[in-house]
Amino acid sequence: MTTEIRVPTLGESITEATVAKWFKAVGDAVAKDEPLVELETDKVAVEVNAPAAGALTEITAKQGENVGIGALLGAIDESAKGASAAVAPAPGVKPAEAKPAAKPSETKPATPATVDAAPMVLPAAQKLIDEHDLDARSIRGTGLGGRITKEDVLAYMEGGKKATEHAVEPARAAAPMSPRSERVPMTRVRKRIAQRLKDAQNTAAMLTTYNEVDMSAVMSMREQYKEMFERKHGVRMGFMSFFVKACVNALKELPDVNASIDGDDIVYHHYYDIGVATSTPAGLVVPVVRDCDAKSFAEVEKGITGLAVKAREGKLALDDLQGGTFTITNGGVFGSLMSSPILNPPQSAILGMHAIKKRPVVVNDEIVIRPMMYLALSYDHRLIDGAGAVTFLVRVKEFLEDPQRLLLDL
Repeated sequence: MTTEIRVPTLGESITEATVAKWFKAVGDAVAKDEPLVELETDKVAVEVNAPAAGALTEITAKQGENVGIGALLGAIDESAKGASAAVAPAPGVKPAEAKPAAKPSETKPATPATVDAAPMVLPAAQKLIDEHDLDARSIRGTGLGGRITKEDVLAYMEGGKKATEHAVEPARAAAPMSPRSERVPMTRVRKRIAQRLKDAQNTAAMLTTYNEVDMSAVMSMREQYKEMFERKHGVRMGFMSFFVKACVNALKELPDVNASIDGDDIVYHHYYDIGVATSTPAGLVVPVVRDCDAKSFAEVEKGITGLAVKAREGKLALDDLQGGTFTITNGGVFGSLMSSPILNPPQSAILGMHAIKKRPVVVNDEIVIRPMMYLALSYDHRLIDGAGAVTFLVRVKEFLEDPQRLLLDL
C-alpha cells in the first residue's frame, strides 16, 4: 500500500513553503511519525512527519522547491522495509561519496568531527556552494545543529581555510575567493519580515514618542532577590518580566494601545498576549507570552525563557507566533541607546527598550549619577492619540521607577 506525503496546513494566512531539507533518501526505512522533511514557511521551519511506516519510495518535491498547501512531497510504501539507519548524504555531496553505515564493533567509535562527516546545508548556502563549486565538508557550520549558513559560506570564500575548523586535506579544499559582492536570494523568512515591516510603514500612521526611566529601583530589587528567586522558581529574574508587567498594567488603563484596526472597525482585546521580539540566525521573530495579566513574575520569566530557547533551536510552532496584542523589543542587548521600533501588524503599538547607561540626572535639585534607559513607543496614530501614547509611556516609567506598585496593583 502506498501512502502519500503531502504538505500539511501550516497556519493562518500561510499558503506556501519551501522544502528546506529531506532527512531521508529514497529507499530508506521510515517509522510512523518520524520527521521526514523540513519546510521553511514565512515564519518558522516546520517538520513533516511520516504518516505511516515503511520505505520512502519517492521524493517529488526537491530541496529548494516551493510547494503549496496539500502539494505532494513524496510517497511511502507501507509493505516495504527499506534500508535501515542509512543517513542520506548532505546537499552538495554526491551519493557516491556518502559513507555506508558502519558495522557493529567493540572498538572505540570515531569522533563525530571526521572529514567525511556530512554537514547540513541551508538552501541559500547550498546555492552559493553550487555556484562556486565548493566542498561543503570544508566549511564550518555555525547555524543550529552545525548547519552551514549563507554567512558561513561567504566567510569561507573570503578567508579560505581560516574560516573553517575542520578543513579537509589541501588537495580537496576549495581555493580561497574574495568577491567584491555576491547576489543571494532572500530566504522566505527574510522576505516575509521585509514585507511586513514595509506594510506597517505604508499602512499605519506611525509615530514614536520617547521617555527615559531610572532603573535604580528595578536593579536594586533584582540584586536583592535574584538568588532567592532563582532557587525557588528555577529561572533567572531578568528585566523583561518587569517591563511586561508594567506594560500590562498600563494597557489596562489605556485600552486603545492594546487594540487593533480591522477595516473600519476597532477591535478591543480584553486579554494581554505580549510578543517579545527575539533575534535568531534566520531573522527576527516575535513569540507571544499568553495571558500575562494572569501570570506571576516567575511565570512570565519562564514563558520568555522557554520561547527564546525554542526560537534559537528553530523549534517555534506557528501558534507561538500568532495572536499577540502588544510587542516589546529590546535593542539594548545589542548596545542600542535609542531607536524607533516599527509596528508589528496588526498591533497598534510597540515598546522599544534600550541599553542601560549611567548618566547625570537631576534629583531633588541635585545632580546624581543614575542607571538610565531610553524608552520608545511607536504607535498607530489612526487609533492612538498623542495624549494616550504619552500617558502610556509615563505609566510604564512610573511602574518601573516604583516597582512595588506592580506587586500591589496600584
